[in-house]
Parts: sequence; C-alpha cells; structure tokens
Amino acid sequence: MPSKKIIDLLGDKAGYLLDHKSSTFDKSTLTLPSPTHVEEVWINSNRNNQVLRSLQQLLSHGRLADTGYCSIFPVDQGIEHSAGSAFAPNPIYFDPENIIRLAIEGGCSGVASTFGVLGLMSRKYAHRIPFIVKINHNEFLSMPNRYDQTLFGTIRSAWNMGASAIGATIYWGSAESSRQLKEVAEAFELAHELGMTTILWCYTRNNAFKVDGVDYHTSADLTGQANHLGVTIQADIIKQKLPTNNGGYLATKHGKTHKLVYEKLTTDHPIDLCRYQLANCYMGKVGLINSGGESKGASDLADAVETAVINKRAGGMGLILGRKAFQRPFTEGVEMLNAIQDVYLDKDITIA
Repeated sequence: MPSKKIIDLLGDKAGYLLDHKSSTFDKSTLTLPSPTHVEEVWINSNRNNQVLRSLQQLLSHGRLADTGYCSIFPVDQGIEHSAGSAFAPNPIYFDPENIIRLAIEGGCSGVASTFGVLGLMSRKYAHRIPFIVKINHNEFLSMPNRYDQTLFGTIRSAWNMGASAIGATIYWGSAESSRQLKEVAEAFELAHELGMTTILWCYTRNNAFKVDGVDYHTSADLTGQANHLGVTIQADIIKQKLPTNNGGYLATKHGKTHKLVYEKLTTDHPIDLCRYQLANCYMGKVGLINSGGESKGASDLADAVETAVINKRAGGMGLILGRKAFQRPFTEGVEMLNAIQDVYLDKDITIA
C-alpha cells in the first residue's frame, strides 16, 4: 500500500491512478528504470566512457541515487518568461546561489539552469551537484514574440565549468524547428565527444496545433512523435510535458499516423497516454522525464504528486520540477521536491 500521504494527496483520483492496469504496451516489452540503467542500455551504445560516467553521476546523486530514477531542478524561466515573472513571488532566486542551494537541500539529482547562473557559481558547487547547462532559450523579449530557441553559449564553455550534462529545447513544428534541429544535433555531438550527457526539452510549438478551441500541443500522438525525433538526434534523456489529450494528428489533418495508435496503443487514461510518449523513446531505453508544470498555488503539491505517479506508473524515469518549488518559501520548496521524490522511492507504486 502506498504511503497515506500520497494517497491523501491524490484524493478521489487515488484508485484511478494507483490501480490502473495498462493494456496498451505490455510492461514486459519496455526497458524500465533500474539501478543498472547505464549497463543495461548505454554500455552497448556509441557513447564514450566519459558520457557513461556523466550519466551515472546524475543517476547516483541525491535522494533518488542508484534507483534508476532522477529528480531534476530546472530554473531557466528568467529567460524563457522573464526574471520578474519568475522570481517576483520569491525574490531570493534573483540570486543564482539560492537556485543551486535549493537543488542541493531538496535532494535533487541535478540542477539545470543557464550559462550565467551555473557559470557564476561553478567553482563553489560543480563538484557538489551535477550541473546541467541549458544551452538555448526563447528569450521572449523580442517583438513580435516567436517560437524560437537561440544558442546562448558554447558547449566547451559548459564543459569548462564542470557540467555533467547539457540541456536544449527544440520547438518541433515551429517555423524555426529545422534550424534548431541542426544546431542541437551538432551541439549534442560535441557534448558527447567531451563526455557530457544530453537532455532534450521536446516541445511542440505551432498555433496550428490549436483546432476548434482545443489545444493539441500536449496531445500524446504529437508529443510522442516529438520524443521520437529527440531520441533520433541522440538525446540521452527526454523531457516532455505530460500529455493532456490525444488525436493531434487527426485534428490538424497533418502528417501521418495510424488508426491503431488510437485503437490499440493508447486509451484515454493518463498513464496510457504517457506510456505512448515512453514507447517513442525507444520503448524506454531513453529515459522519459515529465515536466512538473506551472505553479497554480494551493493545488501545486497534489498536482506534482499526481504527475509523478503517472510518470512512474507509465515507466518514466522521473520528474523535472521548477516553478512549483521556487515560487514558494525555501523550506516549502524543499518539501515539494522531497514529496515528488517520495513517489519514486515508494516501492508500492509500481509500473502499470
């Protein structure tokens, strides 16, 4: 029986999420997170010994160390949105050191942030927690706003500051995605040569993904394909938003799909929708971490635990949670991160 705290936070969704048995992709066909993930998957790949060490470093740090799961604390919203919108609720995070402190005290596997944040504090902290340097951003100050990602620094700079990994975003479906694809693929190649792990924020971005008032940016079929593109450019971990619906291909009448995607490989259950995302990550050989999403206030803790349960029971590798943690008092942020990690540490929450 999962912990009472987790069951209470799930509320009337507890049975729906904890008792679900998936009938889409059988769990026996998936590569699931395990303490020997690097040996099971990557030892046979083209990743060099330094990359294997960096990935193991990430999976052997924090409260989830050596479980196969990871908890990443990301703060890039100061650029992606604006520093004011991100940090006004808790101004201590204008200071980069507090970002890293929260990741450490929250027991995270790694901290993901900008060249500026991590570079400023690298000599003090790069040996204490794995650094994940986010190399590109949508700076969001240009007018008109557009769905684009621009490189903010070099891969060698990330390596020089002692980073274990780099993170990048591609806005699949945007007018600029082909250029982003080329830039990120080249960046990932160099990062691997230097021995760093690669994590891809696999987001779909196009106004055409909104049809008749329904937003399909997080549909299982479109985000699943985004994941499949991401692993193709050799991302070692995929970060994706949790699916909220399905049928994006059908609604947009664009691209190619198959009726069995909807009749056999997915249902309307959130765990099955997330499992379709995982299947597109080479059946789980490349780990899937889902996003914790924006802060909504009082429901944040329950929402984050629900997301973690869905990800874990689908076969995912963990959660990447930022705003829900840093847009509240420091101690509450630590508690939020720990509550998410508790889901992955709870042996009674199993694969569906």
